[in-house]
Amino acid sequence: MHRTARHSAILTEITNTGSCSVADLARRLDVSGETIRRDIKRMASQGLLRKVHGGATLPGPLHEASFEQRMTENAAAKEAIARAAAAHIADGETLSFDTGTTTARVARALAGRRDLTVVTNSLDIARAMAGTSRVFMAGGELHAELGAGLGPAAVEFVSQFRVRTAFLSAGAIDAEDGLTDFDMAEARFSRALIEAAERVIVVADHSKFGKRALVRACEIEAIDMLITDAPPPPALAEKLDDAGVVVEVASVKP
Repeated sequence: MHRTARHSAILTEITNTGSCSVADLARRLDVSGETIRRDIKRMASQGLLRKVHGGATLPGPLHEASFEQRMTENAAAKEAIARAAAAHIADGETLSFDTGTTTARVARALAGRRDLTVVTNSLDIARAMAGTSRVFMAGGELHAELGAGLGPAAVEFVSQFRVRTAFLSAGAIDAEDGLTDFDMAEARFSRALIEAAERVIVVADHSKFGKRALVRACEIEAIDMLITDAPPPPALAEKLDDAGVVVEVASVKP
């Protein structure tokens, strides 16, 4: 297939689905992954799509803003969610956290608790909790923009632990696709935390509802509780109810 035809086919696939992985595109177009990666790089330079880890998305809603920018978005909602999440944790519990702006706020809300044991790959969360908690920090490849260790080493590290509660963020939450993320390594790390926890609490504001990111992190059925700032839309609410997920809507201070 000529390059121009490939580019057209890639753009059609991403327009129809919102995002595609390199592996999926290579399989559908019957070319190598390296060819697809070159195509994505060229198309991204032309502004036709956005290159992300492991694939590509449309240049728009599926693009994840920087960590610092996301820390300031929906700040009041995230603070309310963090306070509600912290209320579910007692002194002496074992916890794990993925890397996210809302999970970072949960960690700060828990900074006054005593004798917590924390497993995380986030430098920000580790710093927030190190003063009063026992912290185990997952290594791996450091993603500087996130301030987090990711990759096989981080996954292997957390697999050694068994914790009471895992706090997860979400790039997007949809009734059909469950929890999705923008980065393959982040999604894999989240799955490792799920496997190592008795209880999984997702903390996410309403802006994540009804959207889909590039990589599936887990099904709705894998979580036990969703703490958010507004009721989910009907389709998602029905899916959560069918899966037995407890939904808690935090009260946002004006």
